[in-house]
Amino acid sequence: MSVHDSLRLCTTSEIFYVVPSDGSGVLEIDRASGQLRVVRNANAVPPSATIRQIYGIIGIIRLIAGPYLVVITGREKVGTIEQHDVWRVTSTDVIAFARSVRHLSEIQDRHNRTYVNMVQTVFQTFGFYYSATYDVTHTLQRLENTTPEFKLMHLNERADQRFVWNRHLLQDLAAQPELHQFTLPIMHGFVSINRSVVNQKEFQFILISRRSCYRAGVRYYMRGVDSDGHAANSVETEQIVVYQDARTSFVQTRGSIPVHWSQRPNLSYKPHPKIGKLSTPTVGCQRHFDSQIALYGRQIAVNLINQKGVEKPVGDEFRRQVDAMDNLMVTYHAFDFHHECKHMQWHRLSILLGQLADERKKQKYFLVDQKGDAIYLQDGILRTNCMDSLDRTNVVQGIFAKASLQEQLEWFGILSVGEQVEQHRGFEFLYKNVWADNGDALAMQYTGTGALKSDFTRTGKRSITGSLQDGYKSTVRYFQNNFTDGFRQDAIDLVLGNYVVDPNEGIHSPLNERQGWKLAVVPLVLLFGFSMLIISLLIPATEWIWQLIYVLFWGVAVFITMRVAVYYGYELVDSPRLVQTADQGKNS
Repeated sequence: MSVHDSLRLCTTSEIFYVVPSDGSGVLEIDRASGQLRVVRNANAVPPSATIRQIYGIIGIIRLIAGPYLVVITGREKVGTIEQHDVWRVTSTDVIAFARSVRHLSEIQDRHNRTYVNMVQTVFQTFGFYYSATYDVTHTLQRLENTTPEFKLMHLNERADQRFVWNRHLLQDLAAQPELHQFTLPIMHGFVSINRSVVNQKEFQFILISRRSCYRAGVRYYMRGVDSDGHAANSVETEQIVVYQDARTSFVQTRGSIPVHWSQRPNLSYKPHPKIGKLSTPTVGCQRHFDSQIALYGRQIAVNLINQKGVEKPVGDEFRRQVDAMDNLMVTYHAFDFHHECKHMQWHRLSILLGQLADERKKQKYFLVDQKGDAIYLQDGILRTNCMDSLDRTNVVQGIFAKASLQEQLEWFGILSVGEQVEQHRGFEFLYKNVWADNGDALAMQYTGTGALKSDFTRTGKRSITGSLQDGYKSTVRYFQNNFTDGFRQDAIDLVLGNYVVDPNEGIHSPLNERQGWKLAVVPLVLLFGFSMLIISLLIPATEWIWQLIYVLFWGVAVFITMRVAVYYGYELVDSPRLVQTADQGKNS
């Protein structure tokens, strides 16, 4: 059943009135008690109310000052799937129930503003999507295999909870069945919907990536798998083709290497991964693949990390745990992406495609013909990972998806047998850029920058310019991963309900936690030493020997300070403060 997505938020000092454009029941939210109810009186809104347009309720979150209403204030239409509009959220607002914060102490007010900023930070991130009439959280195959009763359920109740990023915020609304038309599930990831023409035949090309809200977070603070089998940065990507009422779907997944490991930032460019030492180390991996098999069938685990250097021990542990499971439904396949494609030999990715061609063809893809009959079911999945499960992964998933797309277009008769997608430059350009945009969106959400190697995804070639752009992105990632990601991790944990604010928080709030004296002293000493080094280089002394002594002295001082900074790196980075789960502790 559909959800209201065109609303007026009418505000008075006592009540929020949420008025649907279709004139049905008005949602009243009492700002003092927090009570929610639907009234049928069209004249319920007083003339004195302040009115603004909104497009949906993301939910309610409780902070120190009390509850806050989170609403969608801007949106952009992405396209339609089966005549259902799909929207991307472009702006939101976080509105306090309380009319003032005079009941808070100074420190509580400061912390409350920090929490509000966290909520705003999450929903300002690119890539929140919804449909008021269509379930974007399920693949076509899952929807096809449901019962008629399931399809009559309201959207939030039937949604795949792995991909509902506002489920914690919707608890108050979801608890009252009469509010289901105001309960809008929001998905995080990427959606692209395009009309395409090949050989004068028009079809719809759709790509949807759904980020899991389990073990969600940022690059270095969320790695590996937890004891429940949830892998960090898990994404389900579905490529859809719609032609003359027939539909195909090809699904892949990605996610962090599903063993207990961590890679905490410490000011070094690439922190060394650490493998967790647990009494039952294979439990998380076993549960992860049990869940994957139940959802998707046979698993081909494609591991793209380096088979030497700092990445090798994590890959070896992954293979050891898969072998220990002795599960015929899981096949491990290692491909050293960087070694195989070194010196920009990107054509060698065809080796991987050939190695897994038979397995991919056995899995097939989901196909429903014009009559609505399911011709093929996708039986199995390619689960791909690298260290971040972003850059290398996106390149490889795009290649797998293209091979499947070739077969689908041939089945439709859009391509003749032997005719290649690459021969149609217009569609080839669209395909590559959609996959590159997908990679950029997922990378931005996890690391703070667009994807690396995106020039290959866009053009099919690796270039010097692309390598320089990757250098810039890597520099930005270094800064963000070390100095801003603790806050971003806290913000995600707050919105997802991994941390619940105590309304009595004050002096004992986790936000009061501060790193030691090193955090204040070391950066200041480094800045002062570097400044003196520059001054010594630029301002001449009366004798050159003294200038050389000054330069050497301050150069050595800067070098020693930098060594100290690296030594105490774990204490100098921006670390999360709000939540430290048992699994995070084990992986540290």
